[in-house]
Amino acid sequence: MSKLIPPHGGKGLVCCLLEGAELEAEKKKAEGLKKIEISPRENGDLLMMGIGAFSPLNGFMTKADWKGVCENFLLADGTFWPVPVTLSASKEDADSINEGDEVALFDPQLQEIRATMKVTEKFEMTEADKTWECEKIFMGEGIPDAAEFWKVAKDDHPGVQMCMNQKDVNLTGPVKVLNEAQFPTKYAGIYMRPAESRKIFEERGWSEIAAMQLRNPMHRSHEYLCKIAVEVCDGVFIHSLVGNLKPGDIPADVRVKCIDTLVKNYFVEDKVLQGGYPMDMRYAGPREGLLHSVFRQNYGVSRMIIGRDHAGVGDFYGMFEAQTIFDKIPYPEEPGKALLCKPLKIDWTFYCYKCDGMSSLRTCPHTKEDRVILSGTMLRKLLSEGGEIPDHFGRDEVLALLREYYEGLTEKVEIKLHGAATGDAT
Repeated sequence: MSKLIPPHGGKGLVCCLLEGAELEAEKKKAEGLKKIEISPRENGDLLMMGIGAFSPLNGFMTKADWKGVCENFLLADGTFWPVPVTLSASKEDADSINEGDEVALFDPQLQEIRATMKVTEKFEMTEADKTWECEKIFMGEGIPDAAEFWKVAKDDHPGVQMCMNQKDVNLTGPVKVLNEAQFPTKYAGIYMRPAESRKIFEERGWSEIAAMQLRNPMHRSHEYLCKIAVEVCDGVFIHSLVGNLKPGDIPADVRVKCIDTLVKNYFVEDKVLQGGYPMDMRYAGPREGLLHSVFRQNYGVSRMIIGRDHAGVGDFYGMFEAQTIFDKIPYPEEPGKALLCKPLKIDWTFYCYKCDGMSSLRTCPHTKEDRVILSGTMLRKLLSEGGEIPDHFGRDEVLALLREYYEGLTEKVEIKLHGAATGDAT
């Protein structure tokens, strides 16, 4: 019997990706179906359902699921789930579809059909519905007042923008995913299905595994968090997002090179596994930290590293709100329906000159002036503007790769700093 944590939902890995003769037959059928264009976020969610990373989901959420997730963190059947996974269509397209019809989900960027779906329900999403979803999912302790939140959210929060830009009707139903797009070839050796990471963990004899979520290149703080995890677990899974990010974030192929360099030079390699997953960032802070834990459980991970401002953007969330939310969520008693992947909560980490090493607010008695505040946002801003990188901010080998990337850019995006990036929140 496996020593690994079971997949979320109590149904094993629920994989919607077709193979073999079934795949070929579905591809032919899809060509004759009505095409519904999907957004990049919906495309990423499809892939996560395809490979089993979103187990137990086998399709886009019903209205009851959507409402339950927003209000109570629970699907209609009582399974824990923190973030809506929905598919929107124009009213014109929705009106031309009857419940029970099958449709082809079409990626306009790649100009190909990504999946088929049997439509089991249609429900309208008014502006008020979208606003309500945003306040439930994206509004945190950083800006807890709705009026103040909306003054900045529409312009500065990419997750809110994605939500408000959804079309007018949500389509519900099970999906059959036809391919994994560019990910298996573009990120060969990094992109990974949950079944693959579980197999590697089993082969290594690991049972207690921590995951490190990355959307920025690894700086010294990330490295320190991973080494803490290695000390208390069998190994660490450095798990990078290879889906879409917001403008100004560093692309996945550059991040992968940086991680490779760090692992080769500064880690015991057989204690680390690097992987990639295809979901787009929502920047939902605490809610996204929970989602990261849900799908990491499907990958075989039992502990999710949660540091400061996990999955945050701007000043929308409290610095450790993504940690405290784990103490507030429901834990259903029915077997398999509760979140089993627990947080590994770690305080704000930094390099301290007086301590002469990496430390945290729990262990360092010195002042802000003695510390090198380590932030992915600050690193991107300094590199983008050609600024000088402080000593001990990152490893020299990694900074060389990042400077090479930024020197090759023809267009640069302004990087806005916030409290977590400057250290002002300490």
